[in-house]
Parts: sequence; C-alpha cells; structure tokens
Amino acid sequence: MSSGLIFAATGCLLFVLGLGGVLLLKALLRRILAFNLMGSGAFLVLVGLAQRDGTPDPVPQAMVLTGIVVAVAATALALTLARRWQALTGREDIGRVGDAGSRRRSKQRERRKAPR
Repeated sequence: MSSGLIFAATGCLLFVLGLGGVLLLKALLRRILAFNLMGSGAFLVLVGLAQRDGTPDPVPQAMVLTGIVVAVAATALALTLARRWQALTGREDIGRVGDAGSRRRSKQRERRKAPR
C-alpha cells in the first residue's frame, strides 16, 4: 500500500466523519468544525492521489494550497456569522427555519385576542 493511497483513504474517512457531523449535529459551532473536517478530508484525497509515476504533481498541490487559504477565509466568515446569529437570537443552534419568528408572531396574535 503506497503512502498516497493511505492519504486518500484517511481523507475519505475524514470526509465521511465531517459529513456525519454536518448532518447530525445541531450546534452551529460544531457544524462549522465538521464542515472544516470535510474540507481537510477532501484536501487529503487530492494530495494523496496527485502523483504521476511516483512523483508528486505540483498542480493539485497548488490547488490544495489555494483551497486551504479559501477554507480559512470561509471559516472566519462562518464564525463571524455564528457570533452574529447568537447575538441576535440568543441561541447557539439553528433549529428550524422561521422558528423564532413564528413564536414572536404567535405571541402577538395572543395579545390581540386577549380581552381588554
């Protein structure tokens, strides 16, 4: 078993673990970390399979390096948005879309229906 194949198999495992985390976890920070784990797995697969005749191919390595830079910037943006979400809603998980707004509207309807 070559080292490239070991890198690719480890990358596939990391990708599957990250995908499971994105789909199963509710906490926003944990989802962001799971998404980063998926990206790391994809980078490992690209580096592991980027060989021609036993020598490393520089083009996929350059793509992985560019992808790492983009992933760091996207993670910073996601963490900023997560902090903003927590500051606005007071919650650290996503829940259902429109959940907070529907509660607010139902409370307003109850107030309108209440006798004065």
